[in-house]
Amino acid sequence: MGKVAVGAAVVCSAAVCAAAALVVRHRMRCSGRWARAMAILREFEENCGTPIGKLGQVADAMTVEMHAGLASEGGSKLKMLISYVDNLPSGEENGLFYALDLGGTNFRVIWVLLGGRDGGVVKQEFEEVSIPPHLMTGSSDALFDYSYSVANFVATEGEGLHPSPGKQRELGFTFSFPVRQTSISSGNLIKWTKGFSIDDTVGEDVVGELTKAMERVGLDMRVSALLEVDTTTQMSLLL
Repeated sequence: MGKVAVGAAVVCSAAVCAAAALVVRHRMRCSGRWARAMAILREFEENCGTPIGKLGQVADAMTVEMHAGLASEGGSKLKMLISYVDNLPSGEENGLFYALDLGGTNFRVIWVLLGGRDGGVVKQEFEEVSIPPHLMTGSSDALFDYSYSVANFVATEGEGLHPSPGKQRELGFTFSFPVRQTSISSGNLIKWTKGFSIDDTVGEDVVGELTKAMERVGLDMRVSALLEVDTTTQMSLLL
């Protein structure tokens, strides 16, 4: 009974508030204050609106700054890094592909079997491994050795999914930290962020570090593409 009474009180309270709001609105309209309030709102909207021409100028200025940043280091107020990605997937891709993402506190690995334009994604598996805090400030070898999850993940391929003899597995490596790339599959770490601080990795080729770690566990896999996380985000929006 108590709950019913409380519920009734709440309903009544809401009804009273609604009625009061209607009364205030009616009084404002009658007194002319409603018209003045609407005029103020319209003026505020007009002052906050950005003309199309001005938006075009902003876009053009950003384009100029981006080109300047790509042309020379320090040549722009915008920090720009070359990605070496010059085309998008066509949809005709076939076969088994791997991807490894080193993000804030996790290694994420996925393998996907593609069947071309008609087959699409035939099958995929995903796994995520948390990075222990002590590895975020340890050594480069210790961190990349922890990517053993890739080797373990290969074991889940199953029959019929192994690459043909003489062909290496291919891996796309998404690296969520600023790197200065020298090719589509190589890049030197500029600095760590997100709580990582491993001095012996700075300035080194992160693909080389990952490749050495995979070789240490006997994994025959080639990193065919290195992508910074912002690049992968933009690509996903275009696909």
